[in-house]
Amino acid sequence: MKLQLGLLSTALLFASCATKSTAEQDIVSENFEFSASQLKHAFTEIDSARAHLTEKQIANNVFAPRNIEPDGSLRLVASRDWCSGFFPGELWYMYEYTGDDFWKEKAIEFTAPVEREKTNGGTHDMGFKVYCSFGNGYRLTGDSTYRDIMLESASTLITRYKDKVGCIRSWDHNKDKWQCPVIIDNMMNLELLFWAAKESGDSIYRDIAVNHALTTIKNHFRDDYSSYHVVDYDTITGDVLHKHTHQGYSHESAWSRGQAWGLYGYTMCYRETGREEFLDQAKHIAGYIFNSPTLPEDLVPYWDYNAPNIPDEPRDVSAAAVTACALYELSMYDKENATIHKDRADRIIESLTKNYRASLNNDRGFLLLHSVGSGNSNSEVDVPIIYADYYFLEALLKKAKLEKEGTALL
Repeated sequence: MKLQLGLLSTALLFASCATKSTAEQDIVSENFEFSASQLKHAFTEIDSARAHLTEKQIANNVFAPRNIEPDGSLRLVASRDWCSGFFPGELWYMYEYTGDDFWKEKAIEFTAPVEREKTNGGTHDMGFKVYCSFGNGYRLTGDSTYRDIMLESASTLITRYKDKVGCIRSWDHNKDKWQCPVIIDNMMNLELLFWAAKESGDSIYRDIAVNHALTTIKNHFRDDYSSYHVVDYDTITGDVLHKHTHQGYSHESAWSRGQAWGLYGYTMCYRETGREEFLDQAKHIAGYIFNSPTLPEDLVPYWDYNAPNIPDEPRDVSAAAVTACALYELSMYDKENATIHKDRADRIIESLTKNYRASLNNDRGFLLLHSVGSGNSNSEVDVPIIYADYYFLEALLKKAKLEKEGTALL
């Protein structure tokens, strides 16, 4: 009898493990099934919005969805907008998961308008625009034309590097306020430079990326490893002039998406360099996020960790999606805490899936609701925003690959 009970217990244990494994995989496949339907709906919404464009918007080649406006309309943007690469990037992720040429053709169609940005030296957002679109396209197709566009884009990006500062200048606007602003978001654009260094064999791209990351560690972070949003530098001396926010609650607050950009950026920098200070920084940033007393139980943060009216403040789903992406990869490098990082990422994905997804064939074709662009200026508050969707799909791909192959690298 004891033997039979033992066999029964073992069988139940294996059945439980199999059910858990299937359930974990199902959250990926179910989300991609949902995303396929929702993105097909997005194409009809885009066509409808295009029919109402002005002649100026048509001339500027407005094409990519960014968010839902307060009046409920779909906002489309041109290639110069920093968000222009995310929608084509989503389509490449759909192709990667499904292998369906339908998504490949759509990705090619929506990637093409971004090419004009390869010579746009007036912005630091080259990685967001070009790496998310052409970068994924090149990774999945090997198209040499895409490679050339990316190399030219990287060459354009490094023209913004300020040697005295040791950073790539972020913005050119608000010149009355800042001399050489550098934002934490800029960490994300370094991946294009690391790629260009390997692809071209020219170390200048890598050197600039490393210098930028080191300078940002030095000046962007407080003692608790929360991040300032904007650090302004003197271009002559390289001295720090101001430490500000532009999209967070206050200069001394911790803007939630900024913390996520930093976590993702330093995890990626460790992957590309093997430098321990980058891994340490990523671990410290994760520590700040998950030790924050204002982080909700479902791990989807408020738009700023220090927003004054918590818990009656909007969440920022985009910050959660970026954080999940970073954690899946960080679990590969921080072996001691691998299970913790993976579990937190899984919990975020579960939260986004259960409580923050858009309605099927509704919400203008977006995948996730409740993101915040800039809370302190009441811009894009509590609405779907395209980069939340992009990083949600990326996190799902990383989860699936990590569980199947032991690597989160796409």
